[in-house]
Amino acid sequence: MPDGPVTTVSSVNVNGVRAAAAKGFAAWLATTPADVVCVQETRAQPGEIPDGLFDGWHLSYAPCTTAKGRNGVGVLTRVAPEAVRVGIGDAPTPAPQSHRGGEFDGSGRYLEVDIPGLTVASLYLPNGTVGTPKQDEKDRFLALFAPYLHERRAKAATEDREVLVCGDWNIAPAEADIRNWRGNVKNSGFLPHERAWLAGLFDAGWVDVVRAQHPAVDGPYSWWSYRGRAFDNDTGWRIDHHVATPGLAARARSAVVERAASHGERWSDHAPVTVVYS
Repeated sequence: MPDGPVTTVSSVNVNGVRAAAAKGFAAWLATTPADVVCVQETRAQPGEIPDGLFDGWHLSYAPCTTAKGRNGVGVLTRVAPEAVRVGIGDAPTPAPQSHRGGEFDGSGRYLEVDIPGLTVASLYLPNGTVGTPKQDEKDRFLALFAPYLHERRAKAATEDREVLVCGDWNIAPAEADIRNWRGNVKNSGFLPHERAWLAGLFDAGWVDVVRAQHPAVDGPYSWWSYRGRAFDNDTGWRIDHHVATPGLAARARSAVVERAASHGERWSDHAPVTVVYS
């Protein structure tokens, strides 16, 4: 993408693609100006995707093969991808031998595609629960994912290619990224070691594009619980991120969360996060 045309990238956790399509995702997708759309938590095998939903798009898809009805990520592009890769199992050389070869590669959590000048990835990072195996799973993923990203970035640099990882990272980076941060310091998604892990990526040169576009403000939040009046009161979390290499981040011209006009118009508990890159 060096010195290329404007590219608009959207990312959204659809919270079940079949339900979302009926509630409004299909209509949104039919009218979005995005060149690339990353989707997460589709919860569907390829044959279960609603007919016609992705007509006009090139779909690269990684369903969960280890548990039906869970996870699932995809990347939709207007142009055919040059290459598609699923999972993170091949890259992290510091990883324990027992975790190499793809503990998460069939879990529908990570997929990346190459388009001219750019690698775009869709990520659904595990959502942990403190004191349970789910948090252990999340922590294992974090341990594998950081070295993978560093190796992916280094390889892309040799190809004169930028990298963009979009998706539901299930971590709010800082106090400004969660409305009720004081009440969540002991909850997964805002644990000190999770935030430190994400800060380590940023310290190493990756850029949180939305935060760079919206410095020194609360939010903009991208997820609101269906419980109570979280959406109406904007009691949300900013956990859906565009994380980019510096060259691409410098080309970001705008970043918006496409928040529904009302609770009744929501088609997911997440909202699309859309960035225009020049």
